[in-house]
Amino acid sequence: MSARTDVSADARGSETPVIHTVQPAELRSVLRQGLADFEAKPTHGVFLTLIYLLIALFAAMIGLGENFLPLLLPLVGGLALIGPLAAAGLYELSRRRELGMDYSWYHVFDVAKAPSRGGIAIMGVLLAALFVAWLMTAELLYSVFFAERAPADVVAMIQQIFMTPAGWQLLATGTLIGFIYSVVVYMATVVSLPMMLQQKTGLGTALMTSLRTVQTNWKAMAAWYLIVVGLVLLGSLPLFVGLGIVVPILGHATWHLYRRSVTVP
Repeated sequence: MSARTDVSADARGSETPVIHTVQPAELRSVLRQGLADFEAKPTHGVFLTLIYLLIALFAAMIGLGENFLPLLLPLVGGLALIGPLAAAGLYELSRRRELGMDYSWYHVFDVAKAPSRGGIAIMGVLLAALFVAWLMTAELLYSVFFAERAPADVVAMIQQIFMTPAGWQLLATGTLIGFIYSVVVYMATVVSLPMMLQQKTGLGTALMTSLRTVQTNWKAMAAWYLIVVGLVLLGSLPLFVGLGIVVPILGHATWHLYRRSVTVP
């Protein structure tokens, strides 16, 4: 790990986490570390990602019923809102590998034994609530622009959204609102979840540390957000198959970004 400057004003030995300066150039090393974790046992990440996608899609199909098709794109985008929770298992594998411990796939369930498992559980509920709120927002937007004219099939949906003025307005509005949702989740979880996985801490402390870290390293954190969004979009293009590789690498890399950003007493 490269040298960096402590920017926390807390005295040495304080219980307050120390936030370090992270330069955007360091993100290349962070990605390399994430790739190394993935290459060590790639089936772990693929397995976790596929399970996560299947469960989320199945639950959404049941919940949305006949309204599923118009909300297909918001559903896929909304997976990013609960993605940080799903990535907790990847954080745990990276943590164990970093410490030289066994990191067999079943250790993903050690998240349930995390020092701050209560805070992680509450965070999971909050993320799930945001996911539902996003889908409700998307459904409301669709009804505003298209009333009750639900498409009959995927082809009709593509024509309706991508080939009509109302569709383009819907895309623009939905993208802006979705961006706000995703930024809020990113700022709240990029540090808090791995921090609660590593040590006993309150949810409030973890959230404040995450927000302070993003504020302190806004250039690097903004760049990392764009990297995550860009790679997830690329991974989604070939029928989402690429997410089985992209998401695990990003999950592992986010752990290493946290380790560079924060030192806990």
